[in-house]
Amino acid sequence: YIFYSMFGFQRTGDLIGQAADQRSRGFLLGATAGRTTLNGEGLQHEDGHSILLAASNPAVITYDPSFAFEIAAITEDALKRMLGEDPEDVMYYLTVYNEPIVQPAMPEDVDDSDMVRGIYRFRAAGGDHNLRAQILRSGSTASGAVRAQQMLADDWGVAADLWSVPGWVQLHRDGLAVDEWNRLNPDEEPRTAIVTDVLSDTAGPFVAGTGYPKAVPLPIAPSVPRPIGRLAPHGVGPPGTPS
Repeated sequence: YIFYSMFGFQRTGDLIGQAADQRSRGFLLGATAGRTTLNGEGLQHEDGHSILLAASNPAVITYDPSFAFEIAAITEDALKRMLGEDPEDVMYYLTVYNEPIVQPAMPEDVDDSDMVRGIYRFRAAGGDHNLRAQILRSGSTASGAVRAQQMLADDWGVAADLWSVPGWVQLHRDGLAVDEWNRLNPDEEPRTAIVTDVLSDTAGPFVAGTGYPKAVPLPIAPSVPRPIGRLAPHGVGPPGTPS
């Protein structure tokens, strides 16, 4: 089901819920997505909430990919989960946007499992600056994040690692599952969330950027390593508010 902007979950959300009740499988594709892609068409066309609505449906696996190679890896994993030897009754929601960008090559030290997991280091910081930072981003913010990484290095002497996080929702669910297991198994070795494991060796503050409200990246904040830094989400807020 390929839909325009937020019209999938907003206009046909009940049907998506009904499909989940009937144990349907398949793909939901947001052909344009995010509040940053349709500013000229009015608020009724700006998709600032589809990811949040999708997150409320446990049968929907949600990703906000930036690059073609991410979409390929996630799609292959989805087909295995839905049609493999032990098929699952799930649906995949992918935001695919409508902005033309130059597609980068897949980093050599990244494999498909890293993208399916939901977070990976897309580009390490260059230079030998003492100041450090971590930029977490997804979707249509890819180009802006690359520019931000370069500006931080050139103008402010900050070495910032750039992370791609297509799986905000899945990482949030992983953090909740880990918290629940730890509460129910106090005598066992505590488990750690994916976000905690992946970011454990990083330094500096964490800044998250998406084309959506701050409510999209914010739920992973409890899993961001402490006391190394805190997550400062820079999503898109209501008109008139800084982002």
